[in-house]
Amino acid sequence: MSNAPLAAPTVATRPRPRVSRRTLREWTLFGLLAFPNIALILMFVYRPLMTNIYYSTLDWTLGSPTARVIGLANYREFFTGPDAATVLRATGVFTVATVGGSMLLGLLFATVLNRRLVGNTLARATVFAPYVLSGVGVGLVWTFIFDPVTGVLAGLLRAVGLSSPQWFLDPSLSLTMVILVYVWKNLGYCAVIYLAAMQAVPRDLLEAAAMDGAGRVRTFITIVWPLLSPTSFFLLLTTILGSLQAFDLIRIMTPLGNGTTTLMYDSYLQAFGGYNRAGYSAAISTVLFVILLAMTAVQLHLIERRVHYA
Repeated sequence: MSNAPLAAPTVATRPRPRVSRRTLREWTLFGLLAFPNIALILMFVYRPLMTNIYYSTLDWTLGSPTARVIGLANYREFFTGPDAATVLRATGVFTVATVGGSMLLGLLFATVLNRRLVGNTLARATVFAPYVLSGVGVGLVWTFIFDPVTGVLAGLLRAVGLSSPQWFLDPSLSLTMVILVYVWKNLGYCAVIYLAAMQAVPRDLLEAAAMDGAGRVRTFITIVWPLLSPTSFFLLLTTILGSLQAFDLIRIMTPLGNGTTTLMYDSYLQAFGGYNRAGYSAAISTVLFVILLAMTAVQLHLIERRVHYA
């Protein structure tokens, strides 16, 4: 018997697949089309974001040519300062009230507008019109309406023997006033989105429910509402992001931020409202960004699991 070592078995190596010209052309076309958008996003979204985070670590007076690095001192000052609780409370109340009010009233208006009524098209346009109006113009008009001396609301109250509340002096009334105007302006957006979703509900399901003897309320609760969950999730996400970033109405109706100083408006006041604290303002903006990012992540990973996609 031969003692020669056995030769190792040879493993056939597969040749690497070549990239076809068609695939190469498709990726080249994709790069040419996507690169301008990616470059613009990097330049005008992520670069300012990173710059703002860097500014938040500085003790920098707006307009000053010099700045001093202070690390997380701006964040410590914000969270330990006396105004942090007030600002966060105003932000929370404003966001919850405006999001809930806009979605609830939008759903109610969409339910009414989904029926065949005389002048339905005009009614839909009327409900949606405030959403596309300028926030500055809306704020100016409603400021005149709420004026306790010469305002339209004050005149109506005096006609029935009542005095007008001091909307602009009482912090709680100022916040209520801005919330009412913001909901009035944005409920049309929710109404149109809900209306489109309601019109997409399969008619055979509604007809089957009617044949089974289900009324309108029961049909809405058991059939329509579950099918609206993707729309509700979308509106919840977009309206929360919009409310947390609301600025124009607050700036016009309450320039001093009396009770309406949200995170967004506080950031503006710290930088451009006379304090000129650019670094501290950047820290507040970063806190707002973290809150937006966290709420978006929570909604995407938790709430979306309960969304029913037909």
